[in-house]
Amino acid sequence: MAVSPEERLHPRQPRYSKEEFAQRGDALYESEVRSQVEEGNHGKIVAIDIETGAFELADDTIAATDRLYERVPDAQPWVIRIGHRTVYRFGSRSLKKSV
Repeated sequence: MAVSPEERLHPRQPRYSKEEFAQRGDALYESEVRSQVEEGNHGKIVAIDIETGAFELADDTIAATDRLYERVPDAQPWVIRIGHRTVYRFGSRSLKKSV
């Protein structure tokens, strides 16, 4: 997705603290999004706008957030990897939740 001249002059800024971002994002995922995306999408990325609840599903974070911004230009995206505790991992051990 190309950056528009408007975005270069006025880049998107977070409107919430890190703590509130996480709390809102996790709450929306658990209450509204999880039941719609979890089955058959293990390991995929879901980007959720923490203000509207709109979400997009994709194979990677850039695709998910780009699609979300296309629908909600002023989105405040919270990103989750379905079926995992974290979006990214470091090292060789998986952080996958036991089912």
